[in-house]
Amino acid sequence: MENKELHRIGRKLSYLLRHDKDIPMDSNGWVEVSVILKEVGINMTVLDDIVETNNKKRYSYNIDKTKIRANQGHSVNVDVELEKKIPPVILFHGTSPDFLKSILKIGLNKMNRQHVHLSSDYETALNVGQRHTKRKDPIILVVDCKSMVKDGYKFYLSENGVWLTDHVPNKYLSLWE
Repeated sequence: MENKELHRIGRKLSYLLRHDKDIPMDSNGWVEVSVILKEVGINMTVLDDIVETNNKKRYSYNIDKTKIRANQGHSVNVDVELEKKIPPVILFHGTSPDFLKSILKIGLNKMNRQHVHLSSDYETALNVGQRHTKRKDPIILVVDCKSMVKDGYKFYLSENGVWLTDHVPNKYLSLWE
């Protein structure tokens, strides 16, 4: 199967596992693999290829590979069983310059998702920021996690290495210079 087609299927899979309110999903975000195969119109070999080669490691199987879920990024209410973790001293968030004024006023909000997504390295934040702007100059924000933890904020680390929190107030943000 060609990369363009795999990308299209991957986008559909991402939508189904993160945002589709009609797909039969349990409270932890798991969906029967047989349902996904039928809904997307693929076989297990293609699904395995998408799960294994996704550069963002968005999906996980259960132990016997009968269920699949997205690791984070849900707009539907699920509990993906995240463990509370102590983050690095700083984390990064990439975004469009169009949102900067609002972010500096109110902080980072989860919007229609369950958490604010943060990355542990500048390069990942830059890639995320480029996806959110048509310009070549995304904004990279630095999050003062040390102070947030000290002030009682909780952080979680998803299976694919994305740091998550409920909100980042503006006082913990600075611009990457």
